[in-house]
Amino acid sequence: MTNVETIPASGPEPVQQNNAKWKDWKWQVGHSITDITTLEQTLGMNLSKSEREDMIKTCDIFPMSITPYYLSLINTDDPLHDPIFRQAVPSPGELIIENYDLHDPLSEDADSPCPLITHRYPDRVLFLISNTCAMYCRHCTRKRKVGQVLSAPLKEELDEAFSYIETHSEIRDVLLSGGDPLMLSDKELDTILRRLRKIPHVEIIRIGSRVPVVLPFRITDNLVSILKKYHPLWLNTHFNHPHEFTTESCEALAKLADAGIPLGNQSVLLAGVNDCPEIMRKLVHELVKNRVRPYYLFQCDLAEGLAHFRTPVGKGIEIIESLIGHTSGLAVPTYVIDAPGGGGKIPVMPYYLVSWSSNKVVLRNYEGMFTTYQEPDNYQGITCDLNCEKCRLQHIEDQETMVKRAQGIEALLSDYENSITILPAVLNRIARRQDGE
Repeated sequence: MTNVETIPASGPEPVQQNNAKWKDWKWQVGHSITDITTLEQTLGMNLSKSEREDMIKTCDIFPMSITPYYLSLINTDDPLHDPIFRQAVPSPGELIIENYDLHDPLSEDADSPCPLITHRYPDRVLFLISNTCAMYCRHCTRKRKVGQVLSAPLKEELDEAFSYIETHSEIRDVLLSGGDPLMLSDKELDTILRRLRKIPHVEIIRIGSRVPVVLPFRITDNLVSILKKYHPLWLNTHFNHPHEFTTESCEALAKLADAGIPLGNQSVLLAGVNDCPEIMRKLVHELVKNRVRPYYLFQCDLAEGLAHFRTPVGKGIEIIESLIGHTSGLAVPTYVIDAPGGGGKIPVMPYYLVSWSSNKVVLRNYEGMFTTYQEPDNYQGITCDLNCEKCRLQHIEDQETMVKRAQGIEALLSDYENSITILPAVLNRIARRQDGE
């Protein structure tokens, strides 16, 4: 492994050491730190024998790969408590597998009708178009797939995935993920986006990528020119700490925003990294300053080896309480738990509706003030029978689109469904009923 030509910085700005290739994203990837010796030399650390052994054991299960750029953001005066270090460098905590940890915590494989596709929600799919990342985040929910050799899926797998999307007209939204989609070459990415854009019912394309954070040099002018050809295209990135904002990362975000690409951010709540209201407030302010909408704050998943990163859900609620009302709503993400078993993202926001009666609701605000809201006296609701042509509301959607059957909680609330309960798939009392038939 070639020794990395950088000197670690004590603050959030990377030190370049007059390296002409520093801003070449391919050079960065080619010089990623993947072994412990290079890590020690670059950070000026002297690990003990037991620390090295623990790190080797961890890397054997969950490989390490860190771009020189991202590594250079570590504060070497106190690396073990540095938020960049904790997200990038293997920890023996990853070897602790709790009895409730899950190999595939979100049941993505179970909800995969064909290779590369996860179809969980009615109108959108997850499309895994890349197997590699610019950096292996230690808190990754897909750690089971980390370190795969092939950077791109096989052509046969891609064809099958495209065929699935083409033949399912309910899919209007495709989220490209992986790995990191932006680790593909410009040509590969252009080919995939062009093919998606040819599918009439695909309305929007989204990309999930961490390269603006860990490899901002990947956001080249040529890449941006490719992305802007396929509007409406959105990009969600993954900043977890204010120290990840540098001149380089801000320039990358500006290129994307200037190209008309709406930007969002999905943070993960991580113990010892950002589990602090002040840190999260600074983070969301930095995001908004850089034209990035804080989208989700995720509770850390139940993936194997992440127990040391998890906080109580109460910590997330505390953080949201410190944001709502205390800063602009634009800067407040939705706090969610991505439900184990494939249940999807469940908001777990603070509770502001205190109580209600037939004509009033009681609310509380961020200050602890209680107030009431008067319900209307003369509201006349419209009973929906799915006969949209005779409805007095002016529908602008296609009738074919409007006429659908409700699912889940929506079905319980709808006028045109007769459902009165939602039952678990396995229930003893239902089994007893069937046995008695």
